Amino acid sequence: MNPLNPKKLLLSKWTAVTPVAKQKHFLISRVIQPDLPTEPIEWVEIEAVFSKATRLIPWRELKDKTVWRQGWV
Repeated sequence: MNPLNPKKLLLSKWTAVTPVAKQKHFLISRVIQPDLPTEPIEWVEIEAVFSKATRLIPWRELKDKTVWRQGWV
């Protein structure tokens, strides 16, 4: 897998390894920009495809292969 770049995560597709409340497929709907442009990006908003429910997660969590898989598997 290529290294993740937070600036390129927008609209990328992800699959939860362990679905919660039947939510398995997700889309990065927003990359949260820091208050100061010199600070690194820390958070992304992830949206469940089925229910449209959103939540904020640290983008580095997506690197954990025990929690997330890139693409819709």
